[in-house]
Amino acid sequence: MKKLLTLTLMLLFTASANSIFAQHMGNGGSPHDTVTGQFATVAYGRPYMKGRVLFGTQEEHDNKKALEVYGKVWRTGADAATQITFKKNCTFGGKPIKAGTYTLFTIPGTKEWTIILNSKLGQWGAFAYEKTKSNDVLTITVPELHTNAPVEQFTITLPATGMKLEWGNVSVFVPIK
Repeated sequence: MKKLLTLTLMLLFTASANSIFAQHMGNGGSPHDTVTGQFATVAYGRPYMKGRVLFGTQEEHDNKKALEVYGKVWRTGADAATQITFKKNCTFGGKPIKAGTYTLFTIPGTKEWTIILNSKLGQWGAFAYEKTKSNDVLTITVPELHTNAPVEQFTITLPATGMKLEWGNVSVFVPIK
């Protein structure tokens, strides 16, 4: 009986550990999407607003009143850091970028956002960004715009002229040529 109880507990522990691992290393609860445009393809996690304040101060974040912090590097989506693949050499926000795959980070602001392309792939979130910051290949700043209606689920689109990020009442556009 003791062996059966031990075996049962081990199986429960293993199942629980696998579930936790899958949440942190796989799809952590947000759906994922891949969008393709004329110049690029973007793979990202699509979190929902769910009535939350999306961007705020560090204090608001610490008190669970804001999801992301103004002025702090964000993975630009959910789960694994967003990846963008350029099909050919082009300009991104007016700066030249070579064809290839990059990790896309952003730093949300109240009036403008910083967009970062980093050559280190396979990053989980932005937790190790400070360690990989030396791999930044391009940094630009774009104005924060606003949507006409709130966008419930974080969305990246690739219209013919660039890349658009929308979530809540925030919209950010990066020209691509």
